[in-house]
Amino acid sequence: MNASGSLTALEGCLDRVTFYNPENHYTIAKFRPRGAQNAITVVGFMPEPTAGEFLKLDGIWETHARYGQQLKIIRFEVLLPATTDGIRKYLKSGVIKGLGAKTISRLIRHFGDQTLVVIESAPEKLIDVKGIGKATAKQIAESWKSHHAVRCLMIFLQNHGISLAYSGRIFKEYGPSAVDILKDRPYQIACDIPGIGFYIADRIAQHQGAHSDDPQRIRACILYLLEQAAADGHMFMTGHETRRKCARLFDIDAESASAALRALSDEGQVVQEAMNVHGSDDGCDHNCDQALYLSGLHRMETGIARRLKAFLSVPVKPPDINQEQMTREILTRLAIQLSAEQQAVLEEILLHHIAIITGGPGTGKTTLIRSIAAICDRLRQKTILSAPTGRAARRLSEVARKKASTLHKLLGYNLEQNDFEKDEDDPLDVDVMIVDEASMMDAQLMFHLLKAVPVTATLILVGDVFQLPSVGPGNILSDLIQSGAIRTFELKEIFRQAEKSPIVVNAHRVRQGNLPILEKDRNSECLSEFYFIEQYQPETVVKTIVELCSRKIPERFGLDPVRDIQVLTPMHKGMVGTIQLNQVLQQALNPQSSPGAGIQFRPGDKVMHLKNNYAKEVFNGDIGVISEIDQSPEWSKRRLSVNYDERLVDYENEELEDLILAYAISVHKSQGSEYPAVVIPLMPQHHPLLQRNLLYTAITRGKKLVIIVGTRQALDTAIKNDKPRNRLSLLDQRLKNGANHS
Repeated sequence: MNASGSLTALEGCLDRVTFYNPENHYTIAKFRPRGAQNAITVVGFMPEPTAGEFLKLDGIWETHARYGQQLKIIRFEVLLPATTDGIRKYLKSGVIKGLGAKTISRLIRHFGDQTLVVIESAPEKLIDVKGIGKATAKQIAESWKSHHAVRCLMIFLQNHGISLAYSGRIFKEYGPSAVDILKDRPYQIACDIPGIGFYIADRIAQHQGAHSDDPQRIRACILYLLEQAAADGHMFMTGHETRRKCARLFDIDAESASAALRALSDEGQVVQEAMNVHGSDDGCDHNCDQALYLSGLHRMETGIARRLKAFLSVPVKPPDINQEQMTREILTRLAIQLSAEQQAVLEEILLHHIAIITGGPGTGKTTLIRSIAAICDRLRQKTILSAPTGRAARRLSEVARKKASTLHKLLGYNLEQNDFEKDEDDPLDVDVMIVDEASMMDAQLMFHLLKAVPVTATLILVGDVFQLPSVGPGNILSDLIQSGAIRTFELKEIFRQAEKSPIVVNAHRVRQGNLPILEKDRNSECLSEFYFIEQYQPETVVKTIVELCSRKIPERFGLDPVRDIQVLTPMHKGMVGTIQLNQVLQQALNPQSSPGAGIQFRPGDKVMHLKNNYAKEVFNGDIGVISEIDQSPEWSKRRLSVNYDERLVDYENEELEDLILAYAISVHKSQGSEYPAVVIPLMPQHHPLLQRNLLYTAITRGKKLVIIVGTRQALDTAIKNDKPRNRLSLLDQRLKNGANHS
């Protein structure tokens, strides 16, 4: 056995497939090297691995903390059998679907050791075999082609030094034609698979002798840069920055980049627009620069501005209710006495077709939502409560005591087409639309919401503008407020009960750029809500978090370690990232053997769902606990059930990639949720994501307890770093230009 880290070449037979993910072809299997008595564990990317196949593998030995030594596959090659006995065994393994034992025998009897050559190279001869007609021959040929097309793609990627992890996405996009497309039109992948596509295309093209100044390459490069800017939340890139990155990263001169931009503009893929604002996040004055938009983002931004101006242009009919009647209605229906600030908002907000309510924790935003809904009920206006995510909608429904839905569900989102059913031609039936957690709305969602809400209705956006902005591009809530065109009500008064909460007090301090109060009142015998535990080494931070979650918080605060405590961390990688923390917390909070190698889940595990699934009624960010796992030895038959708030949801094996462990999650994934207790690691290693709004968002997720574990340096860095809130967008400028400010 070679030393760990050195390349090992082996030939042998696949004994058993332990785990296989059909989406990305990740495989864990038992492999018996030629001449060896015992099988070894191999892991890597292989399409449709079949027990009984002979393979040549190149790999590196690694030692897994739980499963011991295993060979990580770097390259592989299928060794097709040359003897009739080997061919019979190979075909019986199921490599060609629907091929029975009798048909296999007839094929081998007719073609002998040339059987596989005929299937691959001359499938039209298959009809010479008794019992095989044209339909069966076609089915055999297509099954063989499909099975080996993925392998041809993987070999092609291997030869170009490209990770096999991408093979699943590429094959899903192009099917059996993948290799031909990558050879003939490599930059096509840059358009079809955003993100990874450009680098793959560039490597393939340059391996095949393409020139760095190829116009196709330059166009693909610019589109890639604009897509990356959108992934970072920006609506556009400046022309100056685009040309600078083209030169620095891809050796493309300014003249060639400008020519490619003109071509992309002529094709309608990019929109170039003169900027009339000063300043950007790179410190330059871009007053004479251009904003370069992907055409879809430009359509959304201009569409949002146009639709908002339409809302602002429609006269409002004052509601038929006075202040005294409002006060009496709220007291009768909700048993609530509003503050003077809340009462003033309630009296004025229905005088606008679109308005914003913002404010920090403890300022009474939810109480105001309940009050507005009650007045609308009194006026017999059809009111809809909504939020961007399932978690936020459920929380809104609980606190407002009124049904709330996700915006995607209300707008009739179609996942396959990435589009919405509701629009101007088929609008929502609504008089007053209230959207909570509006800071989470990106440009796409806002664009489609505005198209679906009639301009004669009232749209009220509620959110905390200091929280993290949306994951998708745009900074909608902030832009609307900054424009001054939309009537904005900022709640500033912190209610007396909230004033006593260290969580609320410290959240507001962070919001204002001040350090939280870290010293506990030593005269108080009560447990505090807010703690800072100073630790300097990642190892001790992890150890402290495990101890807090498994023992100290449950014992002192009486909270369930799995259901009530949520670890929120800025990053995924590293010792104090979500990946590592989930592994150690799983072992500490749910210590039991896994169902099998490669299966990361266990009964009792805390998991998060990653994609909106309207059929199952589970949404991106929903957290549940695994109640049961079917431990079938066949990977294809494995399934599990997750308990989401006393509702069981079943997952087939191929759906397991929609789940991740959720003992620790990113702060971004926590938006729209609240937890009884949150534990926040904060270390200098998190530097790329140490931001004030990220820390503020994390703190405001805790209802009863917030504990920060880390260094004061990291805490200070996060509070001083308010720059990430700046996203490139011209929405506020579009609204200022010609907007009705009254």
